[in-house]
Amino acid sequence: MLKKMLLLACLILLRASSFGQVIVLDSSSHQLIGRSLQIYQSVQPLTLDSARLRAFTPSTAQVPNLGISEHEIWVRFTLYNQGPQREYVLDVANTNLSSVELFYTDKQGQRVSTLIDKRQPFSLRSYKDPNYLFDLYIKQGEQQEYYLKIKSDMPIFLPVYINHPQQQMIRSSKEYLFFGLYSGIVLIMVVYNFFLFVSIKDRSYLYYVIYVLGVGLTQISLKGFGFQFLWPGLPGFEHICVVLFACISSIMALLFTRRFLDVPQAFPRINRLLLLFACLFLLSLVLLAFGEYGPAFQIMQSATTISSVGVLISASYIVAKNPKVSSARYFIIAWSILIIGGLVFLLKDFSVLPYNTFTNYAVQISTAVEMALLSFGLANRINILKKEKDESRQAALTVARENSRIIKEQNIILEQKVKARTEELQQKNETINNTLDDLKQTQSQLVEYEKMASLGQLTAGIAHEINNPINFVTSNIAPLKRDVDILLDFINRLELLNFSDLPENEKRTAIDDFKEDQDFDYLKTEINYLLKGIADGASRTAEIIKSLRIFSRLDEDALKPADLNEGLESTVVILNSALSQLQVVKNYGPIPAINCYPGKLNQIFLNIISNAIYAVQEKFGNKPGGQIKLTTYKENKNIHIVIEDNGTGMTEATRKKIFEPFFTTKDVGQGTGLGMSIAFNIILKHNGHINISSELGKGSIFTIQIPDNLS
Repeated sequence: MLKKMLLLACLILLRASSFGQVIVLDSSSHQLIGRSLQIYQSVQPLTLDSARLRAFTPSTAQVPNLGISEHEIWVRFTLYNQGPQREYVLDVANTNLSSVELFYTDKQGQRVSTLIDKRQPFSLRSYKDPNYLFDLYIKQGEQQEYYLKIKSDMPIFLPVYINHPQQQMIRSSKEYLFFGLYSGIVLIMVVYNFFLFVSIKDRSYLYYVIYVLGVGLTQISLKGFGFQFLWPGLPGFEHICVVLFACISSIMALLFTRRFLDVPQAFPRINRLLLLFACLFLLSLVLLAFGEYGPAFQIMQSATTISSVGVLISASYIVAKNPKVSSARYFIIAWSILIIGGLVFLLKDFSVLPYNTFTNYAVQISTAVEMALLSFGLANRINILKKEKDESRQAALTVARENSRIIKEQNIILEQKVKARTEELQQKNETINNTLDDLKQTQSQLVEYEKMASLGQLTAGIAHEINNPINFVTSNIAPLKRDVDILLDFINRLELLNFSDLPENEKRTAIDDFKEDQDFDYLKTEINYLLKGIADGASRTAEIIKSLRIFSRLDEDALKPADLNEGLESTVVILNSALSQLQVVKNYGPIPAINCYPGKLNQIFLNIISNAIYAVQEKFGNKPGGQIKLTTYKENKNIHIVIEDNGTGMTEATRKKIFEPFFTTKDVGQGTGLGMSIAFNIILKHNGHINISSELGKGSIFTIQIPDNLS
C-alpha cells in the first residue's frame, strides 16, 4: 500500500514538473510570459489530445525565436488568477504568423477553441487589432491550462502578453499612435519628393519616392496595419505583401543608389554588383508570382542582408575614391543607421537585447531617419548639380560667343561654296531626272514584255490543249458518217421489205442476212464509242475554255471574291501540256473565297509553276520521277498556297536574290528575270508574305500567305 502511495506521489510530481511554471495573474497584470511557455514543434499535424501527450520543452527566452518552420508549433502555458479581475486578454504580438488557434477545456469538460487565421478577411476578427488577441476568463483562485497551435511561413518569434482589457487598450493605442506618426512621415516624404520630381525631372527623386513608399508599405505590412486598414478583404494579398513590397523597395533602393552616386559612369564594377543584387530580388518576385512563398521569402531575406552590406561597402569605397562627393556622406550615414536599426531588431529577436518598444520599432525608427537623411542628401546633390550647371553655363556662354564670331566668318565662305555647289547639284539633278525617266520607261517596257511572254506561253499551251480534243472530235466524224450511212441504207431496205408481198419468214431472213453482212452488233458498239469520244473532246474543250476565262483576268484592278483553289487549278489546266511528263500532286484544302485580285494571283501561280517545271526538267529531262506538289489550306486568318517541286533547287545566294529585278538563272532568251519580282510586288499588294526554302539538288518550296480579310 505504501509503495502505491509513493508511486502516485512521484507521478503527480512528474506531472506537475512537466507543465512548467504557472503564471500568476493579479490586478496589475501586464506580463510578457515567454519564459513560462512550453513549446513543442510537431513534424505532422496533431489533434489537441495528441499534442497533450507530447514532451514540451520549457522556453528560456522572454521572446522565443523558433525560426522558419513548415510544421505546427504547439505552445502550452498555465494561468492562476489570484486577483479579483476575471477578464484578461492574451496578446500574441506577432502579426506575421499565418494562424493562431487557442485551446482550453472549460469547467464542464467541454473543449473550447478560437481560431484567428490570416487566410480569412480581417472583418471576421473579434478584436479589430493587427495582433492575435484572445479573451481569457478565469475566476479568482482558479487555474487553467491553455494550448496555442501556431502556423507561419515567416520566422516565428513569440512575444506573448497577458493583459487586462484596459491595459490592452492602452498598449494598442500606443501602437496606433506610432503607426500614425510613421505613416505621416512616409506620406510627407512621398508627396514632397514627388512634387520635386515633377518640377526637376530627376529620376533620382522618382526612385526615392517609390523606395520610400515601398519601405513604408513593407513596415506597415509587417505590423499588420495594412491588413487592418488598406486591404482587409484580401487575405491572399496579405499573405504575399511583405515579400512583394520588400522586393520592390529594395530594387528601387538599388536603382536610387546607382543614380544618386553616379555609379554606372564612374564605377562599372559596382554597377554590375548592384544590378546582380537587383536580379536576386527579381528572382524572388518571380517565385512569388508562381506561388513559391517560402523560397521567395528566404531569397528576399538573404538578398536584403547581402545587398545592405554590399551597398554600404560600395558607398564607402566611392567616398574613399572621391572625398569631395558630400552627398555620398549623407548616403553612408543614412544607410548605416538603417543597418543599425535592423541589427537592433534582430538582436531583440535572439534575446541579446531586451524586448521593448524601442527594440520592437527599431527598424521603423531607423527607416524614418534614413528617409530624412536621404532627402537631405538629394537636396545637397541638387545644389551641387545646380552649381556645376551654372559653371558649365558660364563656360558654354564664353564658348558660344567665340563660336558666334567664327560662324559669322565661316558663313561668308560657306555661302559662296553653297552657291557653287547648288549650281552643280542642279545640273546633276537634271541629269538624274532624265535618267530616271528613261529607267521608268524601260521598266514599263520590260514589265509589258514579261506580260507578253506569259501571254505567249499561255497561248502556246492553250493551242496545244485545245488542239488535242478537237482532233479527237474531227477524227471521229468520218467513221461516224459511214456508220450513219449504213443505218440509213438499212432503214430504206426495211421500208422496201415492209411494202413487198414476200412472206413474213422471207422478210425476217432478208433482215437477218443484211445484219450479218454489215456486222450490226459491232456497228452499234462503234457508234456508241465514236459518240463518247466526241462528247469527251467537247467536254475537255469546254473545261479548257472555262479555265482560260478564269485565268485571263490579268489586268483587273478591283478587289473581288475568288476561290484560290479554282485559280490554281485553272493554271494547271493551262500548263497541262508542259506538265504531261510530270506527276502533279494536288492537296487542295477547304478554303473560303477571299477578296483579292484573282488575275494577278493567277499570274503568280503561272510564274512559280513555270519555274518549277523548268527546274524539274533541268534535273530529270525526259526521265520519269519529276513531281510538283500543290497544297492549299487555311490557318488562323490566312490562306496558304504551297508550291513544291523536286527539281534542281537553288543555293542560298540564289534564294536571296530571287526577287531582284532582272535576276535569272535561265539561259539567255529564256527569261527576263522579272517574273518573281512582279510576283513579289503582287503579294505585297495583297498584304501577304512569301517564304522560300530550297536545297540544291533536292528541290524548292514556295509558301504564299494571303490574308482572308483584305479590303
